[in-house]
Parts: sequence; C-alpha cells; structure tokens
Amino acid sequence: MQDGFFKELLDNLYDGVYFVDKNRIITFWNRAAEKITGYQSEEVLGKGCFDNILVHVDENGNALCESGCPLRAAMHDGISREMNAYLRHKDGHRLPVVMKVNSIKDARGKVQGGIQSFNDNSSVVAVKERAADLEKMALIDDLTGVGNRRYADMSLQNKLAELKRYDWNFGVLFADIDFFKDINDAHGHEAGDEILKMVAQTILSNMRSFDFIFRWGGEEFLLIITNVDSEKLYHFAERLRMLVQNAALRYGSEQIKVTMSVGGTIARSDDTLKSIMRRIDELMYSCKHAGRNKCCVDRFQSDIDKINITN
Repeated sequence: MQDGFFKELLDNLYDGVYFVDKNRIITFWNRAAEKITGYQSEEVLGKGCFDNILVHVDENGNALCESGCPLRAAMHDGISREMNAYLRHKDGHRLPVVMKVNSIKDARGKVQGGIQSFNDNSSVVAVKERAADLEKMALIDDLTGVGNRRYADMSLQNKLAELKRYDWNFGVLFADIDFFKDINDAHGHEAGDEILKMVAQTILSNMRSFDFIFRWGGEEFLLIITNVDSEKLYHFAERLRMLVQNAALRYGSEQIKVTMSVGGTIARSDDTLKSIMRRIDELMYSCKHAGRNKCCVDRFQSDIDKINITN
C-alpha cells in the first residue's frame, strides 16, 4: 500500500524522476520523465543510465556519462549535486535541463542506489504557444514547425526599423547543415526531413523566448538574437553548434549525426535586408571553406585563425 502511494506521488510530479540501483541500473522512471525525454518506462527499466539513453553533455559538450557523471559521484561520496546539462531526447534533439542527484542509503547508511530529478529548462513552451498563433497566419514552416522565410523577411525588416528608430541592437545567425545532400543520397529524403526537424528542435529548445528561428530554405536556418554584442552572439552560436553536433537521429538500426556551419553578424544602422543577408552568407561560407562545423561571427571565428573577415 505504501509503495503504491509513493509511486503515485512520484508519477504526479512535474519533474522527471528516476531511480538506479548501486550498479546504476534504472529501477524506476516516472511519468514526467517519459514526457520530458520521450522514453516510456518500459524502454528504460532494467537498462543502465549510461546505456546510450539520455547521453547527458555539459555546457562544453563533454559527455557526462563517460567521465563526469554527477549521479555516480553522489553515490560514491553521498553529496547531493545540482547542475545544468543537456539530455538527448528520444527524437534526437538536445534539451536543456536542470538536474539534481543524490544517493539512496539504507538504515545503516550504506548506499543502495541513486536518484536523479530533472526539469525542462528551455523556453520552448512559450515559443510553441507563440508558434500556434503564427501558424494561423501561414508564417510557420510545415515540416520543422519554426518560422518560414516569409516570416523571417517580415521580422528582419521590423528589427531593422527598430534599430534605426530606437537603437535596439540585434544579431543574426545563418546556419547551414553540413553535407546535407550526402545524407539524402545515403539515407533518403525521409531521413533528411527527420534531420531537419531534429536540428530545428535542438535550436528551438535552447533559445530564449524572445529570440526567433526560421527555416530560410532547404537545410538553412536563420536566427534573430536580440540584445547581444559580437562576442555574446559568437558564444551563443558556438553553444548551438555544439548541441547540434551532439544530437543524433535514430533511424532504423542507425544513428545519424550532423554538424552545421554558422555565420553571424550584428546588425548596423545602415543595413538593409540585402546587405545583412549578404554579410552572414559570406561569413557562413567562410566556415564551409575552412572545414565546416565552425562559427564565424564578425570578428570571432572558431578555429579559423587565418580567415580575414573584413565585411
């Protein structure tokens, strides 16, 4: 009776919760964990939490399950921990979470297992509510669920007008999935569509509610990021690039991973839609020519010391 009561209590929490035994085998997985991760309890019970399920990474893209697992550390020293991390949803996209871990001890103080709770730390709910309203106005891309090119054009024109009138600064990122044609050729267009959705959801889940993402066309995405300078825009772009690199699509018996090249710039008071698009397009192609899976944001480039961006 008591066990049933506590299970019902845990199943009605908003936070995802799971228990592991001392070998880190999952013994309990609540309903919120199912909702947040996409994994049903029957898919994970009896498996190791390290067994290619959530595959947590930290802010720098380091795989926590390999060397920095906070749950394993808490079970070792008995000290609870809390940290920001990114789990991999069953659909493949990366989702930011705040997770708390602790050990489970018996009456004699001997560790019998561990517990982890986590909650969705993204602004995706607010963004999706906004998307539902915009969809009625035919401004949403049918495949990915983000803004379409028409909406991107309108938003850029509005932001440029605000910049000229109120001096409200903003940055623009232009992301292109690397070797996307090869994915279509090797796995088919259905897999390509799933990759586009995975990349869009990874970016969308890790943006602020007042920033914007649009599918510009094909495998290209445009982002409008408000209230940033070049350095902040670069670090934002680098984080998204890292998260996309660490996402993975389960397609049949395979896992398909992709990278993206990102160009970005801070809008200028004399910019037009044409000038700002020309600039970020050139920056993005600088990354392509330097080997792909890189960011070029005005004066900031990842691992591209020899490129001279003068635009």
